[in-house]
Amino acid sequence: MSLTLYLGSYLVQATEDMPWTPAGVLHRRFLGWTRDAELPNPAVPQPCRSARAEP
Repeated sequence: MSLTLYLGSYLVQATEDMPWTPAGVLHRRFLGWTRDAELPNPAVPQPCRSARAEP
């Protein structure tokens, strides 16, 4: 979380330094990857949840 806040401050500075760059591009570069880190990684095997059969 603190890394996200830290990079967010650099995102603000980058938007001031490069006003011609679309905001979405800068957001993906500075903060977009942090959201991906919260998602489960499909390359890592996930535990299988077996469905219980109802009697």
